[in-house]
Amino acid sequence: MYYVRPAIIGLLALAALLAAAFVAGLVTGPSPAESAFPGANGKIAFNSDRDGNSEVYVMNADGTGQTNLSNNSAHDSGAVWSPDGTRIAFTSERDGDAEVYVMNADGTNPTNRTNNLVSDGPTGWSPDGTKIVFTSNRDGNAEVYVMNADGSGQTRLTNNAAYDDEGVWSPDGTKIAFASYRDGHNQVYLMNADGSNQTNCSNNPAPDGSPDWSPDGTKIAFASLRDNPTQAEIYVMNADCTGQTNRSNNFPVADNWPAWSPDGTKIAFISNQGPNPLPTEVFVMNADGTGQTRLTNNSAGDYVPDWQPLVAPPTPTPTATPPPGPPAVGGVVELAVGSFDSPADVSDRSGSDRAGPIAAAVAAGAVALVASGWYVRRRWLR
Repeated sequence: MYYVRPAIIGLLALAALLAAAFVAGLVTGPSPAESAFPGANGKIAFNSDRDGNSEVYVMNADGTGQTNLSNNSAHDSGAVWSPDGTRIAFTSERDGDAEVYVMNADGTNPTNRTNNLVSDGPTGWSPDGTKIVFTSNRDGNAEVYVMNADGSGQTRLTNNAAYDDEGVWSPDGTKIAFASYRDGHNQVYLMNADGSNQTNCSNNPAPDGSPDWSPDGTKIAFASLRDNPTQAEIYVMNADCTGQTNRSNNFPVADNWPAWSPDGTKIAFISNQGPNPLPTEVFVMNADGTGQTRLTNNSAGDYVPDWQPLVAPPTPTPTATPPPGPPAVGGVVELAVGSFDSPADVSDRSGSDRAGPIAAAVAAGAVALVASGWYVRRRWLR
């Protein structure tokens, strides 16, 4: 999870503050986002405090197989999957400050990609996997940046006196949704991928945040306080900002951090549903809000789910079958679609000397028919 950390407050202490803020549906600092990319549903990454510090975990989509991937004495959090499901960007404090790291899907080869003395945290990938959008406070307040996946070309996209955070790329690569405080409270904004044309999308008097694109790019899930000023709910709206609808409907509990499944049928989120307000746990529901199911069950907090897309390998290009040669002269060709005779000799249809030419012609015709029939896919409200 990405945090802008006060100088005298460590990440663990701030995590406790965030947990308390969650009960009230509030937000205390910039945080991660994700964006779903098309594919089959793979594992769910999330961060957990169960080991005494924040770590990046993964689990199967049904909640089984929960495994610590980052496994470091420093705080690691805020995992976001690459669009091909082979890499995870995350925030780590192992170098003394929050940095954008990238590791393989199995947790190997964690590498610092920002190498900056300020706080940086990843919030999403570009659909082609060549870029990472992240939040940085290097210019004095949280702003949305983009860089190449190897860490080069770090470029600022927003430039506002208020904080901007939680940037997530649309699946077609043309837009970035993000959260901004420029209107005096958190709102979901859209901008072009180059940072131009920044527009308030959720446009509500109550705070909105935590945007996440559906894998087909037609919808955006987000969290909102519009139904109650103390408890966030999961909303979904169309990509043109219309049709804003409450999907979790769980008052008086709080729901936050929505993450679409790669097949678009489900949304993972965190909630404090249960007999106690804390800890928060990872849940999943159908995209229409039905079938809400708890995936984690831990005495510590679990946060920030993000779903791995499993992309099928490319289909091999079929080898073209060469066209058959002409039938043998004098033979009789009989196929299911009819029969025809060669013009040479039709009087000796039953002769044994015709057996060889007939067999060859029928085989060639069958190949031709087969050939002709060939047809050639965190965030805390302020």
